[in-house]
Amino acid sequence: MGLDPRWDSLPDEIRHRHGSENLEAVARAYEEFCSRVIDVVAPLVPVVKPQSAFFEACGPAGMVALQRIFGKARQRGLITILDGKRNDIASTASAYADAGLGGIKMADRLHPVWDADALTVNPYLGRDAVEPFLESSRRSGRGIFVLVRTSNPGAGQFQDLMCDGRPVYVHVAEAVGQWTRENLAKCGLGDVGAVVGATYPTELQSLRKLIPQVPFLIPGFGAQGGAADDVAEAFREDGLGAIINSSRGIISSFSLSDPKWEFAVENATRGTIAVLSQRIPNG
Repeated sequence: MGLDPRWDSLPDEIRHRHGSENLEAVARAYEEFCSRVIDVVAPLVPVVKPQSAFFEACGPAGMVALQRIFGKARQRGLITILDGKRNDIASTASAYADAGLGGIKMADRLHPVWDADALTVNPYLGRDAVEPFLESSRRSGRGIFVLVRTSNPGAGQFQDLMCDGRPVYVHVAEAVGQWTRENLAKCGLGDVGAVVGATYPTELQSLRKLIPQVPFLIPGFGAQGGAADDVAEAFREDGLGAIINSSRGIISSFSLSDPKWEFAVENATRGTIAVLSQRIPNG
């Protein structure tokens, strides 16, 4: 369940209650909306993925709201992914990683910040830039999802460039495969995942064969055009190995004036599950 709150897509009753006279009010509206969505979907889905950009756009109050949303999700027993697509080098990368995952250590005390179970990471500065994220995630028992084949229309501008006879994204995928094999679980999957868009089903299928131990995080399903048939090949034969993200297809599934918008969110979630279960191995 992707949590990407946008002011113009919030229910009228939430917008009217909070108003938009300042960013603090908008942040409170985002927090209420996402909190209520979590209550609806917690019995139905395993993972929520807040997109940090929408909260950051509200300034300090938005960051506080984001922190509370992560706390709410943990209270409801959900796995959390911070979608921030972080990347940098050395101590800066370590700070990004620790803030997103296990917490910042100062004076022998650990201070949780976002406390997410996983974090999205941009790999294009190379292994030394990814290393701090690997270290932080493994030290705290978390994971990362590395951008491999993204769902946006312009993804191919760089990802499809040929290098040694293969597209760049294939080289990135192989690196991710190597990193995840360093720390495999008994289920056969590692702690380094790949972000692979649902809008590129052919590549999705070939990447699953290339890196079988890598869990996939798959954006682009639903509103961006990805369908159940497109993502079916992302799963292993046992039905594991992939997380299908749906954001706008669920959190924008209602009429803004509908006072019972939560029912629409629940129905959209159940409908998505039903469609996917018909195509995923083992249902």
